[in-house]
Amino acid sequence: MDEIREALTKTSAATKKDRFGRILSMSALALIIFVVISIFWFVASKGLATFFTNKVNFWDFLTGSKWAPGQLDKAGHPYVGAAPMIVGSFLVTLISALIATPFAIGTAVFMTEISPKRGAKILQPVTELLVGIPSVVYGFIGLTVVVPVMRQLFGGSGFGILAGSFVLFVMILPTVTSMTVDTLRAVPKHYRESALALGATRWQMIYKVILRSATPGILTAIVFGMARAFGEALAVQMVVGNAALMPHNLTSPAATLTSVLTQGIGNTVMGSLENNALWSLALILLLMSLVFNLVIRAIGKKGAM
Repeated sequence: MDEIREALTKTSAATKKDRFGRILSMSALALIIFVVISIFWFVASKGLATFFTNKVNFWDFLTGSKWAPGQLDKAGHPYVGAAPMIVGSFLVTLISALIATPFAIGTAVFMTEISPKRGAKILQPVTELLVGIPSVVYGFIGLTVVVPVMRQLFGGSGFGILAGSFVLFVMILPTVTSMTVDTLRAVPKHYRESALALGATRWQMIYKVILRSATPGILTAIVFGMARAFGEALAVQMVVGNAALMPHNLTSPAATLTSVLTQGIGNTVMGSLENNALWSLALILLLMSLVFNLVIRAIGKKGAM
């Protein structure tokens, strides 16, 4: 009888612990959902005020090529064209991803297939070190090294899309590399053994079996790196030139959404047109981050099928 009572007491205590754990988990989940919804609501309410309160045409905002919220045109409309910053953000993101992808895949292949032990011993600490370097350090190096090189090679001031792309390339390289390494290591070992047993060389096995099997994961890593590059602010601001003009070439001063935000958000009055227009740029950034996350999830689901 005592044994039964003891067992019932232990079961009751375990049930209470499980109930407490579920309540704690659900509370944490509810808090996260509340924070995310609050961020979206706050940014959206501020960003949409440009179009509902200040009566700015949405299409003109997206396609306009002049950014000067404090000035008015002949019709009395403010110059709040965000196209130069949108184009600049996409250009630096795409170019940096194009440069980083082959380097990341090559490094990951070397670490996992060519020289796994030596590659992990040498390149893993280097990759982790690159991740831990602050953005301002990358920006300062870009300002003192990349910009003078661009100036010497192409003339002009040296600031521009190309300089920002090279800085972002170094910044997103460790992220794409680390995720690609994890993807290649997740490929089943029998894939390699089967390819070699059928007479494939090492390079044929890597190219036709390993990389193709890991394609969804590699694409996820690339998109994740692009999301990281699209939202970078300080390092890009230091080398891109911060000229809110439509970029005519890759070496002329330009601006991105993040560079204009960090430069102007503290110099405007809350509720003014200038401030609301900046919040509209922040809303575009938030929506783009959502798009990147949806793309990553879509690629992940496709790879799991």
